[in-house]
Amino acid sequence: MRALVSVYDKTGVEELARGLRALNVELIASGGTAKALTDAGIEHLDVSDVTGFPEMLDGRVKTLHPKIHGGILADRSKEAHLAALAEHGIGAIDLVVCNLYPFRSNPSIELIDVGGPTMVRAPRRTRHRRH
Repeated sequence: MRALVSVYDKTGVEELARGLRALNVELIASGGTAKALTDAGIEHLDVSDVTGFPEMLDGRVKTLHPKIHGGILADRSKEAHLAALAEHGIGAIDLVVCNLYPFRSNPSIELIDVGGPTMVRAPRRTRHRRH
């Protein structure tokens, strides 16, 4: 089982990550979340390790990548989806943990969040079934 963890507010993220690791969940983390997990000594993969592409534009681009969203969006009840994941070397992502930037309370260009809302909506668009 794999979880993508990418949070703006990191309150409780260490405890959650430790709990997931105790359940043998492989963690993928981005940017500041990855740094927080590293600082806490919690094993994880960085998003760039999964995508093969570095975080860029001051962190504005990191999770918006087919190797992340393909892993979230794939409908595992469809053989064609499973074949596409295999063909492109994309691992399924079972759980998404994220929260959003506080844009409403601090409307700044730096807090316009595209990846977060995309990650929130992606799991709702698919059915994940374990085989």
